[in-house]
Amino acid sequence: MRVAMIGTGYVGLVSGACFADFGHTVTCVDKDASKIDRLHQNIMPIYEPGLDDLVATNVKGGRLSFATDGAEAIRSADAVFIAVGTPSRRGDGHADLSYVYAAAEEIADLMQGFTVVVTKSTVPVGTGDEIERIIRERRPDADFAVVSNPEFLREGAAIGDFKRPDRVVVGTDNERARAVMAELYRPLNLNETPIMFTGRRTSELIKYAANAFLAMKITFINEVADLCEAVGADVQQVARGIGLDNRIGSKFLHAGPGYGGSCFPKDTLALVRTATDAGSPVRLIETTVAINDARKKAMADRVAEALGGDLKGRTVALLGLTFKPNTDDMRDAPSLDVAPALIARGATVHAYDPEGMEEAAKLLDGVVFKNGPYDAVEGADVVVILTEWNQFRALDLDRVKLLLKQPVMVDLRNVYRPDDMKARGFRYTSIGRPEHAA
Repeated sequence: MRVAMIGTGYVGLVSGACFADFGHTVTCVDKDASKIDRLHQNIMPIYEPGLDDLVATNVKGGRLSFATDGAEAIRSADAVFIAVGTPSRRGDGHADLSYVYAAAEEIADLMQGFTVVVTKSTVPVGTGDEIERIIRERRPDADFAVVSNPEFLREGAAIGDFKRPDRVVVGTDNERARAVMAELYRPLNLNETPIMFTGRRTSELIKYAANAFLAMKITFINEVADLCEAVGADVQQVARGIGLDNRIGSKFLHAGPGYGGSCFPKDTLALVRTATDAGSPVRLIETTVAINDARKKAMADRVAEALGGDLKGRTVALLGLTFKPNTDDMRDAPSLDVAPALIARGATVHAYDPEGMEEAAKLLDGVVFKNGPYDAVEGADVVVILTEWNQFRALDLDRVKLLLKQPVMVDLRNVYRPDDMKARGFRYTSIGRPEHAA
């Protein structure tokens, strides 16, 4: 089948490359000429393990191409995917749908023959209705169907998630569109992947409900972690004890500094706004958003407490800046709250991240970026693990101890074991576990 993918951001590029790997002919379209030029040189605009090889293989095979002008691709496409950004709108938290609607207008003007217009971007309930209205108004003669097909990709594992998904959700009541979507995803039949066909509005809400539930699950275990600290329990054992119940499950029960990234913060906000406008507020999600925002800001307090409450003149080494490992994504990362709060208290902040420093440098003023974890630690009063990159899981702790002014670690991801750290002579603070100090 022939596919046009509007947008070469995270979702569009990964989805386009994977559809091409399924054997379809895909053109990824983006108005950013410099991005398209880099893609022609196989330079990825995002860090995602395996993506550069996947793109190169399918470009070489003639199944994947890139363009700034989508006219030819849209005219010949069986399906045109809208995969543009839907950031939170400033001031009210609603999803900004201006890019989505602009793409719909462009598609309306160019499509020929029966065309399935697919929203891959995360959009509020009812967006598909508005896209249909826009296209129908511009092209009363057009033969088309608007379909919702939300993505469920985890950054750092997106290719595997696309090719071996838990499920594929398709929102349409149009039989011809259903047939097109079934053919697009037919390669997944080998894995017996559940393909769930629903109404369009239901599909749109599934995406928001899924992300809100996962954000709520993270926030729940973070609050339990605080309780564990108060009563002397171990949050990791609590998480394991409840996660073994298959009604609950073990995923997203890792206590930490709060969720961030490209999805959970903006999608929880958008769901809150949608629900409020519909007169059916979602109080659990409203509280989740508030708790998470406060938690990220409070992480600097933990660092200060580890140094006796005063950060003036102290040097803090931050290991990890991105919101999670295996990505360069800095959107709503806890570091964006933690680093400025430390600096405001008078600390000097040294930081290192394996992939995120170029983006972090645009967002964090006053941070001194270092060339590696030991470079960041050298001469610091405390080392803080903020993102659980694999290379931070097996640090040479004897070397770290020698490089620090004093052996203090604040582990906001519970990477290390308190007993081990105590035995090595560290003053060690983690999340939701009994304190063990040297």
